[in-house]
Amino acid sequence: MKSILLIGLGRFGRHIAIKLHELNHQVMAVDKQEDRVEAVLPYVTNGQIADGTNAEFLRSLGVRDFDVCIVAIGDDFQSSLEITSFLKELGAKKVVSRAARGVQAKFLLRNGADEIVYPEKQLADWTAIRYSSDHIFDYIELDNDHAIFEISVPQSWIGKTVGQIDIRKKYNINIMALKTGGKLDMNVSSDTRLNDTSTMLVLGDMKSIHKCFRL
Repeated sequence: MKSILLIGLGRFGRHIAIKLHELNHQVMAVDKQEDRVEAVLPYVTNGQIADGTNAEFLRSLGVRDFDVCIVAIGDDFQSSLEITSFLKELGAKKVVSRAARGVQAKFLLRNGADEIVYPEKQLADWTAIRYSSDHIFDYIELDNDHAIFEISVPQSWIGKTVGQIDIRKKYNINIMALKTGGKLDMNVSSDTRLNDTSTMLVLGDMKSIHKCFRL
């Protein structure tokens, strides 16, 4: 369980609060709009109606005590920048800030953000990749070069074992798990036989995955 300070409770921040609640983390939620705070109260440990750009208010929260501080503001970049800077000045352990564009990310990183999230860009990338191919079912980007894909078993692989197709040697791609009927089986070995009722979770660099599966 982690203690998390979440500032900004628009749609993105609200979804974060709900997910953190599902994961059993302790969340202090802050927004200057009362209705937004009230909307997340069932999912957070504490909610505060306040302006996050007020350095004295942030100091009163004891930001050093939180494991992570998330600045989820998307409609006021100036406020996001100020809050990010204040949090780091007050000794926050880790600050994660939302950005819409690369130039925003540069300013946020220079002013105290440890990591940046791009919800719109990341969702756009996922949507483009997911729906541009008939045999991709999910996609998780790990960094600029590596990703995990949930992908259907190619027709030519059906009935063969993982060892026989040997994509680790040929493409440096690992089959991490097989998914059948919504259930994940991570006990994949060289003797595991592939079939057309399962999908594969494969890990590798983007170029190799695109080449191997002709995406």
